[in-house]
Order: sequence, then structure tokens, then C-alpha cells
Amino acid sequence: MTSASSADSLQSSLDYRFKVLALLEEALTHSSLVNEQKSTSPQHNERLEFLGDAVLSLVISEYLASVLPQSSEGALSKLKAQLVSEASLAQVARQLRLGEHLKLGRGEDRSKGREKDSLLADALEAVLAAVHLDGGFEASRRVTRHIFAEKLVHIAAQQELPGAGDYKTQFQEWCQKRHDTLPRYTTVREAGPDHQKLFEVELSIRGEVVGAGSGRSKKEAEQQAAKQALQQLGV
Repeated sequence: MTSASSADSLQSSLDYRFKVLALLEEALTHSSLVNEQKSTSPQHNERLEFLGDAVLSLVISEYLASVLPQSSEGALSKLKAQLVSEASLAQVARQLRLGEHLKLGRGEDRSKGREKDSLLADALEAVLAAVHLDGGFEASRRVTRHIFAEKLVHIAAQQELPGAGDYKTQFQEWCQKRHDTLPRYTTVREAGPDHQKLFEVELSIRGEVVGAGSGRSKKEAEQQAAKQALQQLGV
């Protein structure tokens, strides 16, 4: 059984309290444990993973369609694919410290299963399905939006700005026309654990710093630095 303290911790992170705690336990149980302990283990989470995939897809699609009414179907599909990718789900799972709560077989545990993107992504989908079965669609929608909040806000903000996400190209073109040179991006700081790094970047022209930015990836930090430079230089 999932310990009371472990269940409380995860439910706090989800901002949801289960009425049927057995659903959460099932969502956290990997097939490797069931295969090792057939007579004592609960149902594993593959059934919930199947449902969670559909729940997640619907909630994300609904959100994107509502906040980006002018975007084409192709653009919305691309954004959804980015949000529900294995890497994206694993990142959210790590922020929830989901790996610490998983119930794995000894072999899977020894092979660092708690750190595998595929396993974490599947477990996150299973947890969302458990919420859906326990509290209905409104509960699963609220929890999904809660745990994906940072990603959803970031994507919406980027799409609402004309030319957003292409600041580096704009700044590079300006540099070539104005200074006949290319800008240089330098990573000046990396902070945080591997799964939640924060990068700080400085942007310079011929040795002079003209912008700085930060982000969860070097690419995002560079875009923010280019955006700041464009604003400061009045471009």
C-alpha cells in the first residue's frame, strides 16, 4: 500500500484529495511489481495510462483552442504534440517528484526506473486518469491545468506576441545590417537540478553586452536575451 505520508505529499502537489485512494495506488503501480508479486500486488497502471492519454489530450486541446482562437489546426496540433510529448510529461512528473512515489519491481528499481522518461510519462498519465475516475472531468481538467500551468502560460504568451520565438533571427538580421557582424551568446550561469535547470545568458556585439535573459533551456534564455536587446536598442 502507498504510505499515508507519501499519498498526502503527492495529493498536495496535485492539489487534489482522492476519495478512493486505491485509484492513486493503482496509478503508481508499475507492471514490473505485479509481475514479481502476482498474488499480493494490486492492478498495475497500464489501463489507467490508456485513459489518461485521452484525458490529457482533451484538456490540452481544449485549452489551446480557447486561448489561441486565431491559430490554425496545424499550429494547434504542433503545440499540443510539444506539450504531451514524453519529454514534457517526464519534466512535469519530476516537478511533482512522482518517481519517489512509484511502486516498482526490484529489477526495474535497480535499473533506475524512477528516472526513466518513459516510465514517468506513463505514470503521470495514469495519475490523471485516476483523478478523472475519482472526481470526474472537471477535476481532471483542473489538476491538469494546475500541474501544466507553467508550460501552458509560457506557450500562450509566446504565441500572442507578434514574431515571438524568433527574436534571435530578428536580432541577427539587425546586427548584420547595422554592424556587419553576428551577435554572440554566452551562458554565464546554470542553476538548479538536472531536471529543472535555469540558464542565464548574455548577448554581446563585438564584446559589448547588450542583452541578458534566462530560461529553462539555453535556447529559451537566448531568445529572452535577444528580445531584451531588441527592446533596449529600440529595434
